[in-house]
Amino acid sequence: MAVSSLLTLLDDIASIMDDVAVLSKVAAKKTSGVLGDDLALNAEQVTGFSADRELPVVFKVGLGSLVNKAILIPAALLLSQFAPFLIAPVLFAGGSYLCFEGFEKVWEKFFHKSDESEKPVLTEKQKVMGAIRTDFILSLEVIVIVLGTVAAAPFITRLFVLTVIGLGMSFGVYGLVAAIVKIDDAGLWLQKKSSAIARALGRFLLKFAPLFMKFLGIAGTVAMFLVGGAIVAHVIPPVYEFTKTAALPLSMAIEGGTGIVWGGVLAAVYGLLQKLRKL
Repeated sequence: MAVSSLLTLLDDIASIMDDVAVLSKVAAKKTSGVLGDDLALNAEQVTGFSADRELPVVFKVGLGSLVNKAILIPAALLLSQFAPFLIAPVLFAGGSYLCFEGFEKVWEKFFHKSDESEKPVLTEKQKVMGAIRTDFILSLEVIVIVLGTVAAAPFITRLFVLTVIGLGMSFGVYGLVAAIVKIDDAGLWLQKKSSAIARALGRFLLKFAPLFMKFLGIAGTVAMFLVGGAIVAHVIPPVYEFTKTAALPLSMAIEGGTGIVWGGVLAAVYGLLQKLRKL
């Protein structure tokens, strides 16, 4: 009897693991676009530190990302179980934050250039916390997408799939980010080798690194509008229905445009509130 019960339990576990593997694969495909934006945005967020602080900063943000998952996964499961109507407003608030932050960066860059000495100097801790906040919002979107994919599955299967995708997201994204921020160091290391090919590759990496970092800065800002705009577009039925059927480039353009417009509206409201506070 005990052996039979054990075999039944093992069979149930194997069945759950099969379901988890299948649903994780489906969820990974659905979230791949967001993860691409996540990589660009997070790599941009952790650049600008001295060489000896790059990896420690990536480690701190990666650890914060794991804490985010530890908070978001149980919260998402509880909300989906007891208050599913709250998921959309929470997601909308996060998307709005990304649109606002992206618009502020663009406005500062092109329309409100100020002397570098006038800008507040952020400490490493402040930059890390900012990156972790951004990760929180991106993680929230990924988890909600995954939750929608596994909505009909049993609770234990949903928990395992969310955990697999959440951990894979954190380790995968920040592992790549760590590699990206050390490209220039790899170039310097290769330049010291005796092989002509290695030295040539080192020179290429040293020239490539600053250009790639500049690209990531642009890509990170674009990702804010794409991800934030996609979230905001979901609450505008005509826009959402159109983007579901539109070609990918057009859909991305509409979502990005929505992010820019909504970010501008929020920035204008924020600016007005700041002026009213000073009266």
